[in-house]
Amino acid sequence: MWILSVLLALAAAAPAPRPRARDLGVPFDGTPGTWNAITDVPGVAVGHETIVSGEGKLVVGKGPVRTGVTALRAAATRTAPRPPRGSRSTGTAR
Repeated sequence: MWILSVLLALAAAAPAPRPRARDLGVPFDGTPGTWNAITDVPGVAVGHETIVSGEGKLVVGKGPVRTGVTALRAAATRTAPRPPRGSRSTGTAR
């Protein structure tokens, strides 16, 4: 029973989520997808990686490290073929 009390206390103490732009009346074309997220867009893949290494007081250049990256990738189309593995983008539009 005490676990339920702790969970309820934690839930009550949680900060309220920030309002989303659409909820504040900012106009956008279209309607949100199922999850209202970038992953709702057909052909878009999302990946992420997080690195957590070390502990204790921060020593610049040594750690601990808490960092991450998120990558978005659009699916290849007939007009923009997928580049070969290991190739680098030149940053020019096709």
